[in-house]
Amino acid sequence: MRSIRARMTFSAVAGFGVILLIGVVVVWLTVPAWVQGQLTDKADKASRRLTTLIDDARISGPIPPLEDVLLLQVVDSAGKVVAASSLLEGKAPMTTARPEGGDSRVTRRVCPPSTDTCLVVVGTSNRATAYGSVVAYAAVRESFVVNSPILPLSLLAASILLLALMGWATWVGVGRVLAPVERIRSGLEQISAHDLSERMPVPDTGDEVSQLAVTVNDTLARLEDAVDRHRRFVSDASHELRTPLTAMLVRLEAGAANPDRQTFAEALGDAHRLSAIVRDLLLMARLDSGVRPPEEPLDLGELVLAELDRRPARLPVTADVEPGLTVLGNRLRLDRLLANLLSNADRYGETAVTVRAHRDGAEAVVEVADDGPGIPEDQREQVFRRFTRLDRGRSRDQGGSGLGLPISRDIATAHGGTLHVEDAEGAVTGARLVLRLPLADLPR
Repeated sequence: MRSIRARMTFSAVAGFGVILLIGVVVVWLTVPAWVQGQLTDKADKASRRLTTLIDDARISGPIPPLEDVLLLQVVDSAGKVVAASSLLEGKAPMTTARPEGGDSRVTRRVCPPSTDTCLVVVGTSNRATAYGSVVAYAAVRESFVVNSPILPLSLLAASILLLALMGWATWVGVGRVLAPVERIRSGLEQISAHDLSERMPVPDTGDEVSQLAVTVNDTLARLEDAVDRHRRFVSDASHELRTPLTAMLVRLEAGAANPDRQTFAEALGDAHRLSAIVRDLLLMARLDSGVRPPEEPLDLGELVLAELDRRPARLPVTADVEPGLTVLGNRLRLDRLLANLLSNADRYGETAVTVRAHRDGAEAVVEVADDGPGIPEDQREQVFRRFTRLDRGRSRDQGGSGLGLPISRDIATAHGGTLHVEDAEGAVTGARLVLRLPLADLPR
């Protein structure tokens, strides 16, 4: 049974069936004995009352009903019926059993051949009565539940009916509960990768199924966003790769027709740009995979100074670096992050670049500022989107691939930090990129 509905129905019926079986067995074993005990007590009370009636005087006429018992007899020591109720007048003793030893009471189950009903007979002896030593008998008809097959058959029929009702109710109930899940499943089946805008209906029940629908819709939204970003990324990457490839092919064809050192130098520059774009794409793919590279405690200030010493700068750089800014990170990726920030400032600055590294509470902060055209406030988040095109003042016409700052933010996020564009300090124009990373909590 692969269906949840069928499994739950079977489990419910099986569990209820076990409980029902135990109940049936208990009823079958206890009810007849309880009924028999009640009948015996009733006959016993009538028998005892009968002995008190004949203590001092004989009974004239039939014995009246006692304790609602109609079958009454008084039998003397010779086995002769000396008094009887109207239903037993002129008839033989109901039983020949008499109390033995020190007992004053005897109980028998008697089944007269003339009837199909057995009797529960209780006899009480009394030696000092108006009839002498006698036994007073009282009898009640046995209930059908004692030995008749009606009780077990009734219990069996009732059990089957209850199990059937239980199975039907469970099947219908589970079906209603799972109906929204089935609608979600069928809806998901209709969704294709070409159109992820469809959403599942959310029941207003507020239960787990409703939460499932909300989660499915959230997942679809994230998937749609991821697919859209992937499509844009592929489209933009294809465009970015096509531009230097086309330029390089044109220059190589021109160089083949008319060899010229300048033509081949320009083609080599296009090849370098193409190689840089491919490296950026590979790094972004690694960042998107979520795999964390090995990390170690690093002095962020030393990384800044090392990058400043390593790279050739177009503009003069003013650095103010505070020592002891230890962070936990991957050296290669943090070097790439800092190189991107410095390259961006050097590319767009007019006269100078300012770098400042300092501590701010539990964070290490690196600020890289240039005095270029700046970034409008409404476009500051756009620069962190892949292949973003701003106005001509800070466009990729100056050699950028449009991936440096997005890669830098991804690296910062992977290290538990942030990267934002903030206002330039004082009266200086330009852009100020602010990197914040958590300081490492190292044992002392």
